[in-house]
Formats: sequence, structure tokens, C-alpha cells
Amino acid sequence: MPASADPSPHTYDRLRVWAHSDRATLGYSAAVAAAAHLRETLAERGEARVIFACAPSQDEFLAALTGSAGVALDWSRVTVFHMDDYVGLTGDHPQSFRRYLQRHLLDHVKVRAFHPLGGEVADLAGECRRYADLLETAPIDLACLGIGENGHIAFNDPPLADFDDPALVKLVTLPESCRAQQVNDGCFPSLATVPRQALTLTIPVFRHARRLSIHVPGPRKAAAVRAALLDPVTPACPASILRLHPAATLHLDPASAAQL
Repeated sequence: MPASADPSPHTYDRLRVWAHSDRATLGYSAAVAAAAHLRETLAERGEARVIFACAPSQDEFLAALTGSAGVALDWSRVTVFHMDDYVGLTGDHPQSFRRYLQRHLLDHVKVRAFHPLGGEVADLAGECRRYADLLETAPIDLACLGIGENGHIAFNDPPLADFDDPALVKLVTLPESCRAQQVNDGCFPSLATVPRQALTLTIPVFRHARRLSIHVPGPRKAAAVRAALLDPVTPACPASILRLHPAATLHLDPASAAQL
């Protein structure tokens, strides 16, 4: 078990921020807190609905959540969503976010249901409407997410991210800064191989979720973390809106917290 977290979190507006001793502790501590919230939700409501990010930044968190941190969690009452996927990639493609979630979550726990977002379908507008309808059937109890190198949330990239987007799911064209992160993360060999479009959940989905657990390790996220916490709340850094959520916690490691 990793070492315990720093016992003194900081608060930026409404956002609680924990700076953990290392990346493994970040993942484990966030998973313990997320599992506790889900157990409370299951005790109160009998079921839970959770959105998961799919990126290397989430590896330690998901490993802990499906392991010792979530050992007493009844996954058979948890419905799972993911927050984005590339246009043109099938669900079994190695770089598909559905494939990531399969490897890191669904292969390890048996959930009540998993709702995939299909970027390879012919009718992308219809797929956005279908997924939005699924999201709207009941509140989202927990959204587990990261922050991009350019400050994005899911694929809501600056400067076009809309804090009050009328759509819950939409088709977006990915800017080069977003696509470059996918290369930096080791998910694609070159910028030319990264898809140019994706389907994404929009920022209002996260603003209205009951709780947010945000996991942001690594030195390449330090500038985005600084902007999210210290700059004005603006679409120039979409993650800055997280400071206004009433029940959100940001988990950092020393590298991602280095510019604070």
C-alpha cells in the first residue's frame, strides 16, 4: 500500500486539492475516496452511475479502484460510462478509449452495465443523441477525470470549450495541442496517426455530476494545473471551471504540482 497523502489539502475557490507524495499514492488515495463515495451512494440509492476517463494518467487510479481500494465495492450495481472516443476507431482498436476501459476496468470487475460511445458509427449525430439520452436518464453520481496538457476536460479544448454547452455529447475537431498530447502519452507513434475528430461529453455533464474525482500526475500537466487553479475561470483553460464545482477533489503528485 502506498504512503498516506499529505493531511493538509488546499482549497481553490470550491475545489479541494491534495498534493500527494508520489504518483502511486495519488492513485491509491483517490481510489479509496472514490470507492467510499460509491459505497455511500449504493447504500442510499441502491445503484450508482459513474463516468471514467481513459488515459495513462488514470492507470494507477483504476488499478487501485479495481484492487485493494475498491475491494468491498459492489460493482454489480454500478453503471459505467466513458467520456470520449475517436471518430473512426472501433471499440477493439488498441487506441480506442473503449479498449482502454476494457483493459483497465471491465476485465477486472463485473459491472451492472457499460454504455460504449461509438465513434465508428455512420450516424455520428444520432450517436451523440443516443448517448445524451442515456446520460439524462438519471444523475451521474461520480465522474473520474483528468486534465489535459492544454487544460482540456475530456475533448473540450481551449479556446472553444463551452461551459454552458447546450449539447451533452458532440462531435469535435481536435486541435494540434490535444493531438500532440496523445503522442506524448505514447498512445500514438506520430501526430499524423492521431485521429482528427472525436465524440466527447461536454462540460455541463461534469458540472452537473454529483461528485468529481480528478487525477492529474506528471510534469507535462504542471502548466495546465497552474492555469486551472490560479488563472481566471475561462475557456482559455477549460479545467478552470472545476474550481466552481461544489463537490470536486483534485489529486496531484509532486511533478504536476510543481508550478503552484
